Amino acid sequence: MMKTTLTLSTVLLGSALFGCVSRSEHERLLALAAEQLQLQQARAAQDLGAAQSNAVTLQGELARLKQEIEGRDAEIGSAQAKIAGLEKKLDEGTALSQGLTDELKKAGRNVDSLMAEKGKIATTLQETKARLEELRRAQEAAQKRAALLTSLVAKLKRMIDAGELRIVMREGRMVLELRNDVLFDSGRADVKAAGKAALKEVALVLATLTDRKLQVAGHTDNKPMASPRFASNWELSAERAIAVVRLLLEQGVKAEAISAAGYSEHDPVAPNDTDEGRAKNRRIEIILLPNLAELVNVTTAE
Repeated sequence: MMKTTLTLSTVLLGSALFGCVSRSEHERLLALAAEQLQLQQARAAQDLGAAQSNAVTLQGELARLKQEIEGRDAEIGSAQAKIAGLEKKLDEGTALSQGLTDELKKAGRNVDSLMAEKGKIATTLQETKARLEELRRAQEAAQKRAALLTSLVAKLKRMIDAGELRIVMREGRMVLELRNDVLFDSGRADVKAAGKAALKEVALVLATLTDRKLQVAGHTDNKPMASPRFASNWELSAERAIAVVRLLLEQGVKAEAISAAGYSEHDPVAPNDTDEGRAKNRRIEIILLPNLAELVNVTTAE
């Protein structure tokens, strides 16, 4: 907004200083400045809308994680109650097998059958305890994801509000999505000055995530690449990802914690049949890869 206002002031000042500018030229310059102002205002409104939409999405994801945690709390409580019941049955079975053998024989009960039942109960108890441990690990992982998401949103709030960055959950992974026009000019893989500043701000946060591995992914739209430097969108997307990795490394992100990948146009987030859709597909993503320890089996036991 300030830049556009300055442009309009410059036009008016230039017209005042140089009286040789014709009235028609003066009006043309005024119209051009007004058009630039409208474009800047439209872009600012779009960025604000994107930031508000992203905030709603993040709130929904936090609510989902909270609901997941509450549901798993209930499942853990049920598993603990089941364990208590099984332990009681096991104790009763042991007492019967030790002290009531004669009585059982008199009653026609088979001691071997009772011991087999005891073995089944013990096996079920061990399986239930293992299931409870899996649930506890899954619960801890969900709590860590919720805490990490909340932390990232707080630390990158300025960029999120400015529409420079979005934090989304995709296929169970946390993704930092950076606007392509902030980082690169069309058809180029050299990071712009504004992009370097944005990546520096992101790197300061990522460098603190000592227990996470990151992947920088480059994405393009489906328009064929026509450049002597890049044979196709594969090369362009990969070069852009590598350029971002280099800058993150310069800002303190550990080399062993980061990788680069190019997806060309083959992982779109929107249809490629409109300008708006293609703009969304041209993006750089920084993916927080899940820890292997968090990949536990949390399916419902039959």
